[in-house]
Amino acid sequence: MARKLGRESRAGEHLVCAVNHVDDEVVARLKPEVDRIEGVAAHFKALADETRVKIVYALSQAELCVCDVAALIGGSKATASYHLRLLNHLGLADYRKDGKLVYYRLTDQLVGQLVRDVLVYKSAGTHVGGESHEST
Repeated sequence: MARKLGRESRAGEHLVCAVNHVDDEVVARLKPEVDRIEGVAAHFKALADETRVKIVYALSQAELCVCDVAALIGGSKATASYHLRLLNHLGLADYRKDGKLVYYRLTDQLVGQLVRDVLVYKSAGTHVGGESHEST
């Protein structure tokens, strides 16, 4: 029977295998999939900034001009433009010009869905499997 995974350890305890055992079949099956992850971290780094997460969430709801984004984040147009440009360079957002205005939208709604899913996860207060992550 498998032991339940826990997050707590005794002070100073190293949570490392006591012996070296590699499941070659599992590693061979997962290695090509793991190798495809190359470059994904840049997208997560973009989402590691609170302001950009707010922008992605807002863009998942509507196409917004830079002025709208600045108002939503409580910052200047320059700040909003900086974050939007970064999202654009990573391929997460695209823009269109309409006269003197520049409107941004997400290139793929899956990124917005990811942010919304994390919000649901956070508000539920549970981990996968029903284990609570909040202090009781």
